[in-house]
Amino acid sequence: MYDYDLLVVGSANADLVIGVERRPAAGETVLGGDLAVHPGGKGANQAVAAARLGAATALLARVGDDGHGRLLLDSLRTAGVDTVGVLVGGAPTGVALITVDPSGDNSIVVSPGANSRLLPADVRATAGVLRASRVVSAQLEIPLETVVEVVRNLGPDSRFVLNPSPPRELPAEVLAACDPLILNEHEARVVLGDACASDDPEDWARLLLAEGPRSVVVTLGAEGALVADGSGTARVPSVKVDAVDTTGAGDAFTAALAWKLGSGADLADAAAYAARVGAAAVTRRGAQESYPTAEEVEAL
Repeated sequence: MYDYDLLVVGSANADLVIGVERRPAAGETVLGGDLAVHPGGKGANQAVAAARLGAATALLARVGDDGHGRLLLDSLRTAGVDTVGVLVGGAPTGVALITVDPSGDNSIVVSPGANSRLLPADVRATAGVLRASRVVSAQLEIPLETVVEVVRNLGPDSRFVLNPSPPRELPAEVLAACDPLILNEHEARVVLGDACASDDPEDWARLLLAEGPRSVVVTLGAEGALVADGSGTARVPSVKVDAVDTTGAGDAFTAALAWKLGSGADLADAAAYAARVGAAAVTRRGAQESYPTAEEVEAL
């Protein structure tokens, strides 16, 4: 019996967002709109997204003992996330500086802060929570050695989901645990490195599977997603909506996919549901504030 449908191990940031007509070139200053501060970070985003959908969710993360940390804790608890694994102190809360253009596309610079202090010892200290979780999801806004420790402390039947963002070369031990590895086009090219000579996502998926993951999901923006496992590949169509802000949409997709897989859905069905969740998220501004409930997803 599991205590949690999903445990997210990852980052928690304050998102500082400014709307701009266009992103500046090197050496250029561009005036933007009013600054907005939102709770964010890939780990906290995924935890909130899953909890909004109805999943029993916990987060293992680290925030600073400051106003941004309190903002994040309030947002997590309001969404219904168990914050037993959210550690406080050691450095200021991480911050993401985000610009959003009129089309809803964004660019992001992250100062990790306390996220860089989430260490393997913290994982070992909370290993009981990992083993009490049906699915464990991680990203790479925390130290890679911490993600390795997560893999080493998984429960015997727990499923591991990884979004390698920001992307980097991954050790074989981590790749072998992924079920699935979820990544976009840019992340796929970085993870594959010199092996990525093709522009065909199906080739990427086959090459990625050969690296060791049990399954792979490649997100393709407006083109939907591609899922792949030992039985083959399949395309998942996108859901057409009027995008307002894409911030955090990928995190909503990952959280929904992880939860549905833990509930017993197959990979293609889970990805199709996740695509609807991601589509609902881009119709609203912000990251965590934009995440839909299960009822809102069904209405879409």
